[in-house]
Amino acid sequence: MQGVTVRDAGPGDAVEGVQPRWVALPESVEEIAAVLRSCAERDLAVVPVGGGTKLHWGSPPERCDVLLDLCCLNEIVEHAAGDLVVRTQPGVTMEALAEVLAGKGQELALDVPLEGATVGGTLATATAGPRSLRYGTARDLLIGITVVLADGTIARSGGKVVKNVAGYDLGKLFTGSYGTLGVIAEATFRLHPLPADRRWVVGEASEALLETLAASQAEPSGIAVDLPSGTVAVLLEGSAADRRAAAIGLLMGGRVTDTAPGWWGALPGEGADDEVLVEVRARVTEADALIRALGDAPARMWVADHLVAHVAPPPGSDPTALVTRLREDAGWRTRVVAGRVGVDRWGAVDALPLMRRVKERFDPGRRMSPGRFVGGI
Repeated sequence: MQGVTVRDAGPGDAVEGVQPRWVALPESVEEIAAVLRSCAERDLAVVPVGGGTKLHWGSPPERCDVLLDLCCLNEIVEHAAGDLVVRTQPGVTMEALAEVLAGKGQELALDVPLEGATVGGTLATATAGPRSLRYGTARDLLIGITVVLADGTIARSGGKVVKNVAGYDLGKLFTGSYGTLGVIAEATFRLHPLPADRRWVVGEASEALLETLAASQAEPSGIAVDLPSGTVAVLLEGSAADRRAAAIGLLMGGRVTDTAPGWWGALPGEGADDEVLVEVRARVTEADALIRALGDAPARMWVADHLVAHVAPPPGSDPTALVTRLREDAGWRTRVVAGRVGVDRWGAVDALPLMRRVKERFDPGRRMSPGRFVGGI
């Protein structure tokens, strides 16, 4: 690791209770590669970290010798405003990126629920929110990526290709991989112009409302629900947003505002490291059944081509029973994003055999965040 800043790890560097021995702070793609080559020679396990806002997400690693802190890779490498493209290092916070892009009247159309989240962490955990209804998720907006593999190999795919790993779309593989395939070193995104106008319509949830709103000709950019209050918020953007919002307001009996509700795009609960956070996915047509099943638990739900709900079981409740009920009784895809419960965190995943083969291809020595992902990958 010659030339790379390395310090002894402290108690605040633990990953879900697993204490690393060292913290490495590379300042370039080449320094990331040098760290991983050195770790490969010594069979050291590596866990990448950005802002640390989601380091308690995922399963605890089987081992963690080196915490790879990407905070020093915090530059926006290129903003081609005329092409609506930005290339950025992984340690750039989403707030800093948004501020720079807004100066040119543009945005990366992602909802980021946690302050201080970085580009790398947002991709590694596949974070999304209500506006994915219109714009898609991080995986959809990513058009190029540079990664460093477990042996120190630098690979690129998509925009500005220098070297590819034949047969793989690295952007899609690494988005949501929880650092188990390698390190995201740069990302290139497709941007959108900032909307000329935005309006939110806020009202009460009612039978089949979400399905009706998603199919509305008013073309909402996002639909979200706060539970247990049963409040629905709909975002309209761009041309004639005020007129379209008025139409949605009549449909749902809601009020129109130019300010987002305080809970828009946010996760339920306080986000503490020891707090349980559960994610449930269901069909849009099952919205009412899902709302009833969640009962009084604090939850936030948004609509894309399916429903995504995040639930924070209240203190004193049994999160294990909730997860079991959602999985087994209702058959919904349910995973424990954060916190520990008495059931498998990820649940059944049909693609697990394929995912294991991909892990073996990219990290045969199981040195990249071992055990953090589905099936102990």
